[in-house]
Amino acid sequence: MIDSMSAFERVKLARHLERPYTLDFVERLFEDFVEVKGDRRYAEDPAIVCGFARYHGAPVAVVGQQKGRDAKQRRYRNFGMTKPEGYRKALRVMQLAEKFGRPVLTFIDTQGAYPGIDAEERGQAEAIARNLFEMSRLNVPVVAVVIGEGGSGGALAIGVADRVLMLENAVYSVITPEGCAAILFKDSAQAPRAAEYLRLTAPELSAAGIVDVVVPEPEGGAQLDHDGSARLLDVALGEALQSAAALAPEDRLERRYRKLRALGRWDTLAQ
Repeated sequence: MIDSMSAFERVKLARHLERPYTLDFVERLFEDFVEVKGDRRYAEDPAIVCGFARYHGAPVAVVGQQKGRDAKQRRYRNFGMTKPEGYRKALRVMQLAEKFGRPVLTFIDTQGAYPGIDAEERGQAEAIARNLFEMSRLNVPVVAVVIGEGGSGGALAIGVADRVLMLENAVYSVITPEGCAAILFKDSAQAPRAAEYLRLTAPELSAAGIVDVVVPEPEGGAQLDHDGSARLLDVALGEALQSAAALAPEDRLERRYRKLRALGRWDTLAQ
């Protein structure tokens, strides 16, 4: 059933309210998690969770976007849409990880960065660009996982990594299908059609070389079994981290650079 789903059906599954979020994976995969809050410049942004923990006994830094399930939590987490202070908080933690030699693990789950005027006034674009630049230069291993939605620059701001993993029913795209349909077809109701054009599913992105590993989900989807989903992700995450950590820093940076430069070769998808 899962294999026969359309692209837009996967979008809806990626947005499922019972799907495991960052904190669900933190609870199941990490020990001794200590959250770090605030960007030391403006405010705390609950849409992104950052901190330090142990992964199978080894110290790591964890950064992930966090949505909410009920109305109160969704408002508090701003529906997972990160503001500039959130990206600056993430960068603060990644720079600390660099200082102390800890690998960085990121969990991507957002429709996009918060588009409000207040965010633009505080430098949303600059904050995203700064993260892209700084993540490309981190000497420590970086592994990113798309666990739900990966939307545009809001996702890329924590997605520059040595290895990019993606859950089987997650999606990753430059824009939401609704936004794409509104631009291309002047009708957001054409979102299912736009989803097919965007090639946003895990198998398609893996074939294009944008995603390194497609992580299987429990039968029926991750929303049905958080524990099982965490176990499957644990295997892939451990292998990806070991692979990245095995490289010398200069080799890791060179490969990361080549990986980034290879993105956007859309003609490789031509039929």
